[in-house]
Amino acid sequence: MRFFEIYRNADYLWLLAEGAAMSVALTVAAGLAGFLTAILLAIWRSESTPVFGVVAAVFVETVRNTPLIVQLFFIAFGLPLLLGYQWPFWGHALLALALNFSAYFSEILRAGFVGVPSNQLEAANALGLPPRKAFWLIVFPQAVANMYPALNSQFIFLFLTTGVISEIGVRDLTFAGQFIDSRNFRSFEIFFTLTLIYILLSLLFKFALKLVHDWRFRWKAHA
Repeated sequence: MRFFEIYRNADYLWLLAEGAAMSVALTVAAGLAGFLTAILLAIWRSESTPVFGVVAAVFVETVRNTPLIVQLFFIAFGLPLLLGYQWPFWGHALLALALNFSAYFSEILRAGFVGVPSNQLEAANALGLPPRKAFWLIVFPQAVANMYPALNSQFIFLFLTTGVISEIGVRDLTFAGQFIDSRNFRSFEIFFTLTLIYILLSLLFKFALKLVHDWRFRWKAHA
């Protein structure tokens, strides 16, 4: 075992730190963008408006039934040729991850909307709350709280799949490991190190998400 060939080289350590920061930043940004988009998709699929519901259903099923790497290549190489634009590779990765997150998150949220008891909406109507206000004040908070563990798990899972963005040249954590491996040929040591870093980051994400849950949904524990 020659792990010292990694930790004694400041350039390698800096490359791993930069890669980890890129992976975390893209995951957080794409997760937030994907969650906001997922709210819209879930509402469209839950409402009776046929056009928006069909559009949302086609999008969700397309994303959920194609590999992330195919979506990534399409957005990074196909769309620029079709539409005549060019972004930095991290921009393409951010868009692909956000769209991927949104499709999975929307189905989780939609299940949460369905799971809220209908008698609560009936009570809101009896109190004179407008339907839109009742949704945002009663249905939405409960749906997110009920489905938070599933959203949590999906977020962590998609973070762990972000390693594929290295295939389009994004300097993420996996890219850093591949670069170091191509220089010192210590494959076991570098990928074992990557495994530990991914585990550590996943645990940090879980801890941060638990803090958010405890802060935002304290009422859930007393319900």
